[in-house]
Amino acid sequence: MGEWFAAVGFGVGLVAFVLGATSIIMGFTTNEPGSMGMQKKIEYGFFGVTGLVLCMLMTYALA
Repeated sequence: MGEWFAAVGFGVGLVAFVLGATSIIMGFTTNEPGSMGMQKKIEYGFFGVTGLVLCMLMTYALA
């Protein structure tokens, strides 16, 4: 049963990393001017950092 927890943990960590990296990249590629563009950059950055932190947490949990 421990193998299932490790596999699910790895899957969650991998999905969190991909979503976090994608969100950060999307934050850099936003081209909207004004406050709406800055709002999107901040939101994408927040979700990106949250995804990467979750990935690091799952990596620590699996170690």
